[in-house]
Amino acid sequence: MHFPILTYMVFTPLVGMLAVMVLRKGADNAARYTSLFFSLIPLLLSFILLAEFDGSTAKMQFVEYISWIPSLGIHYYLGADGISVPMLFLTALLSFVSIIASFGIKIRVKEYFAFFLLLEFSMMGVFAALDLFLFYVFWEIMLVPMYFLIGIWGGPRKEYAAIKFFLYTLLGSVLMLVGIIAVYFYTEPHTLDIMELIHRSSSYGHTFQLIIFAAFFFGFAVKVPVWPFHTWLPDAHVEAPTAVSVILAGVLLKMGIYGMLRVSYPMFPKAAIYYAIPIALLGMIAIIYGAFVSMAQKDLKKLVAYSSVSHMGYCMLGLAALTTASFSGVMFQMFSHGVLTGAMFLLVGVIYDRAHTREIAAFGGIGAKVPIYAGVFTLFGMGSLGLPGMSGFVSEFLTFVGSYNSPYIQRWIVIVSILGVVLTAGYILRMIQKVFLGPFNTRWENLTEINGREIFTVVPLGILTILIGVYPKVLSYFISASINNVIKIITG
Repeated sequence: MHFPILTYMVFTPLVGMLAVMVLRKGADNAARYTSLFFSLIPLLLSFILLAEFDGSTAKMQFVEYISWIPSLGIHYYLGADGISVPMLFLTALLSFVSIIASFGIKIRVKEYFAFFLLLEFSMMGVFAALDLFLFYVFWEIMLVPMYFLIGIWGGPRKEYAAIKFFLYTLLGSVLMLVGIIAVYFYTEPHTLDIMELIHRSSSYGHTFQLIIFAAFFFGFAVKVPVWPFHTWLPDAHVEAPTAVSVILAGVLLKMGIYGMLRVSYPMFPKAAIYYAIPIALLGMIAIIYGAFVSMAQKDLKKLVAYSSVSHMGYCMLGLAALTTASFSGVMFQMFSHGVLTGAMFLLVGVIYDRAHTREIAAFGGIGAKVPIYAGVFTLFGMGSLGLPGMSGFVSEFLTFVGSYNSPYIQRWIVIVSILGVVLTAGYILRMIQKVFLGPFNTRWENLTEINGREIFTVVPLGILTILIGVYPKVLSYFISASINNVIKIITG
């Protein structure tokens, strides 16, 4: 395909941001629908991307390569493989439904949607860039809109949450920049071409690999977030507007895992094997710790936020295992968690808009009053706890099977991590029971059912949850060849 589809997917939201910014002040509906239009285009293009993608090869497809700063060996280099295509689709889908979910925003509407489109532009760029300089530029741009979206439209402690997010992520970015500069000067001739750097990985010294892998790892780990770098996440989630929480959980956390799959692991294979057990331990701690802390939460949104720490722990365990099955589990978990947790944040926003509280104990028996809402929420809750037939089960099963059979990590780490499945079932079922079941709390006599617009935002996510759970080949077709190639690069 000669049509520069990735450029259009990346830059359409940026054009949309400029279009929103030139609208006259007070044209709120125009800002909403203009943003919706410019987020729909990348979504439609992502379907073309899926249709045109050849899952039988690990080669980069839809490649666009233009010399940008030749004196420094920097190029405008975009491409997609089985690791990035699912994430580009997920980003386009969640951005589209998040903009629909944002139609209730009443304050500084034009600025909100402009920042949101800038955020989508930067996320698309991260998943498409194949030059480290370009990758880093998109990575850093993302900080700005997220800071303002939390800091202006967030909850009571929005300034604190925004600054904490910004500082944590900036610290990680600085370490990543150190790694990028080191790799640039270490290679001769100097280049920042990710594919070329991976090709030269065998020439990197052992000590160099260990140090630079660590620099990249910390940069990506803050974004995941890996325990103990996770403390910014609950604050950011709780204070962020609903749609921003969806993007934060659904896409931004995956950027850290994606960075490891795209850059750290294939570029520094010796270090990936060397650090396997410490990374597996971090994953195990995140799974158990995140689940226990979720169980203790009284706030519905904070419960879902801490569950993300636990679920991203599965990704770290799978990465540490360095097997084809575990890496496939990581990809399934990235996609599945984006769909499930994105939907759960949307649904928490639905009840908060009506009840103006997220306290679990304040509800009780409301399933009788809002049965459709209760049913939809329960569906995604079951997906999140890994019920067979849903996407969450496939991702956890692949991760645990692949990790248990790994020669690089010890089996007791995997066995302890499996306890996270039991704990997850505990806090999800407890939350459903306390909110929807039992005697009806008459305080919610006037509670209204979920409306058509809100159902529209979660229906595609529900379809994907069940489709991937019942027929995993829908996703495995895209990822298999690329995952096999990465494992081959790392383990030989």
